[in-house]
Amino acid sequence: MGEEETRKVVEKARQAMESGDYRGLEDLMHEDVVQEWPQSGERIRGKKNVKAINDAYPGMPDAKLRRVTIGGDLVVAEMLLNYGGKTVHGATILEFKDGKVVKQTDYFADPFEAPEWRKQWVEKMEPAGTSTAKN
Repeated sequence: MGEEETRKVVEKARQAMESGDYRGLEDLMHEDVVQEWPQSGERIRGKKNVKAINDAYPGMPDAKLRRVTIGGDLVVAEMLLNYGGKTVHGATILEFKDGKVVKQTDYFADPFEAPEWRKQWVEKMEPAGTSTAKN
C-alpha cells in the first residue's frame, strides 16, 4: 500500500475517532490484527476480540488527534484522550498490510508537573490542546 492510500485510511480513522464512531475504526482493521497495550501487559488478537473490548469498554474517551506521521505502511499518531474530564496523552503505532491495520501498539500517559530542577534548560509549553501557536 502506498503512502497516499495510507493517508486516506488515517483520515477515515481520524473522522471515526473524533466522532466517537469506534465501529468505523473496526472496519479499518485486518481480521488478524494484533493490538498491544505494553503498559498493562495486554495483547489482543483478532478483530473479533478488539471489537468485543470496544463494545464492553465502560466510557470510551473523546479523542483528538494532535499529530500524525506516515512513512509507507507505518503510522505514528499522537492524541489527547478525554475520559470524562481527565486528559490522557496517547501515542499509537499502526502497521498496515493490504490496506488494513495489522498491528496496533498503544501507549497512554497521564500529565505530570515538571520537576523544578530542570527549569533552567526547558521552555514551558501550554497544556496540550490549548496552544494558540500557528503551525
